[in-house]
Formats: sequence, C-alpha cells, structure tokens
Amino acid sequence: MTYPDPERFPQNPPRIAALADSPDRPRWSVMIPAYNCAAFLPDALNSVLAQAPGPEHMQIEVVDDASTDADVEALVAAIGQGRVGYYRQPRNVGSIRNFETSINRARGHVVHLLHGDDRVRPGFYAKLDDLLRRFPEAGAAVSHYAYIDEAGRPNGVPTPQAEADGILENWLLRLAEYQRMQYVSTVVRRSVYEALGSFYGNSYGEDWEMWVRIARYYPVAYTPDVLAEYRGHTQSISSNKLQTGEVVTDLAQVMARVQAHVPAAQRRRLAQVSGQHYAHFVIGAAYQLAETTKDWGFVHRLVRKSLELSRHPAIYRHVVRSWAKYMLEKFRKG
Repeated sequence: MTYPDPERFPQNPPRIAALADSPDRPRWSVMIPAYNCAAFLPDALNSVLAQAPGPEHMQIEVVDDASTDADVEALVAAIGQGRVGYYRQPRNVGSIRNFETSINRARGHVVHLLHGDDRVRPGFYAKLDDLLRRFPEAGAAVSHYAYIDEAGRPNGVPTPQAEADGILENWLLRLAEYQRMQYVSTVVRRSVYEALGSFYGNSYGEDWEMWVRIARYYPVAYTPDVLAEYRGHTQSISSNKLQTGEVVTDLAQVMARVQAHVPAAQRRRLAQVSGQHYAHFVIGAAYQLAETTKDWGFVHRLVRKSLELSRHPAIYRHVVRSWAKYMLEKFRKG
C-alpha cells in the first residue's frame, strides 16, 4: 500500500501531541477543516455559532488547506465576528494532513472535526456532551445523522444503530462490516487521538478505519437523535473518487486495514460482508453516474472494477438488475 507522495498520505497513524491538563483548557474544540468549500462554509459556521457556549468552554477554528476559491479568512472574520479562529496551511497539504493539523491545534478535551461542507443541528453539542458525561468510559460519542443535498435539502436518513441512548453493543464487529458513522456526527476525546494517532493511508474511507480503531480499544456512546447533516455534492472527495474510479482501490486498502483490528476468527466473514456491501455501493453509484456523464465506457469499467471487492453471485445479479433498471428508465424518458 504505497502512494506517490507519502507526505500527503502517511502510511502509519500520525502522532498527536499530548496536552497537559489545565483549568484553562476548554471542554470542546470544534475544528473545521476546509478546502475550496466557501459556498458551504457559512452553513457550517452558523450551525455551530447558534449553539456555541463561550470561548472558555468551546474553541472554534477553521483550518484552511490553502483554499483558492475565496478569501476564507475574510469570510470567517465576517461570520465569526472574532469568535472563530482561523489558521491557513502555508501550502496545500491534503485532507489527511489537514485533519492531523486540526487535531494537534485543538485545545479542548473533546474534538469535533466538522468538515466545512457539513453542518450540525441545534442541540448537537449539548446532547453529545451529556452522553460523554453519562458514559465516561466512552472514547467517542456519535449522534444519528441525515443526508442533505448540495442546496441543503433533506436527502434521506439511514437506519439508526440503536433505539435508545447508550453504549453501542458489539460495535467493533458491526462497524467492521461497513461504515456506519460520519465525521459530522462523531466527537472524540482528545486523549483518544493522543493514544491512537490520527487518520492515515487514504483520503477516502480513512475515517472508517479510524472509527474501527477507536472501537477496538474504547466503548462508543450513541444517540439515535438526528443531530448532524452530511452534505453530498459533486465537488466532494467522495464524489471525485467515484468519478475517477479510485474509490475501489481506496476501499480495498481500507478494508485490509480494518481487518487488522478484528479477531482473526472473524476476518474472513467480515471481509466477505464488507466486499459485498461496497461492491453493491459502487455498482449502484456507477449507474447513477450514467445519468449525468452518459459515459457508458466509464460506467462499465467501474462496474468491472467493483468485482475486485466481491465476486459473490449476488453482485452479478445486482449488475444485471441495475443495467435493466437503467435501460428501462432511459426507454421511458425516450
């Protein structure tokens, strides 16, 4: 597993420097890594500021990865009115290194990495703070979340992970099957990042490995309350990776890393479940892309590449069904 530029894609978890405990440290650090997302950043900032306690309790800072789409510093100053800090990378370092910088700059006991294109709903911080206080053994806390589209409109809610607040049961093995969390809905004790290190390896799926790594060593608290919103849009890393086909390569690498965190007796089963899940995902996404790209050659290549993740008979059936459904819709539209 190597990349052309190991500086941008560290192959081991980068170290997070430990901070001495101090009465001056805030409870929260809301760190907002951003890169060329000025159209969405006001949403993210306003969603935090609407529920933020004072600076003695919550650090809020935008960590800008040398954006080129706007004067991000001026935007932050206009919206934050002195309440929001700003740090700009001297050069573009990539998302993984920007997350590392964000965590190292965090001074709070609890860190929320809120991507500049996502947003939280009212009550997010109060609820997750309550969870962490009620379950002090938890290394992280997670709320349920909703999907929104580029314009911020509702776009669905996934199945909840539990019916009530509490520690998620059998979470390591469940999470190792496939990604069930999002950055926007997850907060982590800084001491956990200090113990386990930061994100590494890939710019797609790296959070799945991180959440599995946390679940290996710590309980995770959860609320089914929908308090965070994950935005899908055409310029996101996820969308770009899908359009280039790199998504399959990244997923295969992350799946291998996830395997290292689970008991040896469970690895084969989990690998099969993960492979089928993500092969289905890639095939479905490929045919959705056909609606906009009209590039059937690319779609066919991406579908064939998805078979690197799983060759279960169900995957071949999914290919046929997706193709038939797409052609039927195309015929209906004339």
